[in-house]
Amino acid sequence: MTGFGKATVSCGAKKIVVEVKSLNSKQLDISLKTPTLYKEKDIEIRGLIKERLDRGKVDMFVYFDNDVEEKEVAINKGVVAQYFRQMLEVAESLGVEPDRGELLQTVARFPDCLQVKEEELEEEEWLRLREGIEEALERLCRFREQEGRALMADILRRVEAIKELAAEVPRFEAQRVPAIRQRLQEKMKEWGEVKNVDENRMEQEIIYYLEKLDITEEKVRLASHCRYFTETAEREEAPGRKLGFIAQEMGREINTMGSKANDHDIQKLVVRMKDELEKIKEQCLNVL
Repeated sequence: MTGFGKATVSCGAKKIVVEVKSLNSKQLDISLKTPTLYKEKDIEIRGLIKERLDRGKVDMFVYFDNDVEEKEVAINKGVVAQYFRQMLEVAESLGVEPDRGELLQTVARFPDCLQVKEEELEEEEWLRLREGIEEALERLCRFREQEGRALMADILRRVEAIKELAAEVPRFEAQRVPAIRQRLQEKMKEWGEVKNVDENRMEQEIIYYLEKLDITEEKVRLASHCRYFTETAEREEAPGRKLGFIAQEMGREINTMGSKANDHDIQKLVVRMKDELEKIKEQCLNVL
């Protein structure tokens, strides 16, 4: 489920910003980008995310919103002096008069000329960062809940649409049966001219054919699945996966109804039900 949360906390001169966003995913996939100072807390930060979120592709960014330097840098004067002196000796041995300013700039790029002092993470700063993470996650969850309510309302409207379309099927079934009966009667007249026809076997085949065209069971099961879908959506806290499974069962009944219908008008209703169901399946991926 998509969502976004942001929080800003202060610790001394530092202004720490935490941003977290999530996209749809069947599993929980966490991507974490933090300053080097906070790398030691990566596992704990991931634990905080897992406590609040069950699914989704989650990206969390932590950064400083001011000019506070993360690292303290100093020039290693002894190393620079040794490099510089040795370069002068090499130039003298080659009979070259070096430009000392340019030579110093060159030497400054040599390895170990700069000393980087890593800042240690203080407990107070970690507690402030943790507060920011929890606040950002709380805002993300509120965002997702708000989106979830809107999605669920849309999904349930589409389930009701499928029920309404299914309720129209009996109206066309009444027209379908006489049409099928008429076609069978015409065929029977053709068969009547054929000699040595087993009447009992013909009657059995006709009954079997009519039973295969009957869609009463499919209508009953579809209504039951729609009812179960609505109950699950309203009662369970995180019904996303379960709703997806129920939607699959609804699709089986709709497809079977379409294959048995043998009627143009019912087929059109089936197509409209399939359209609503596909939208339901897409939206179920966004529900926890």
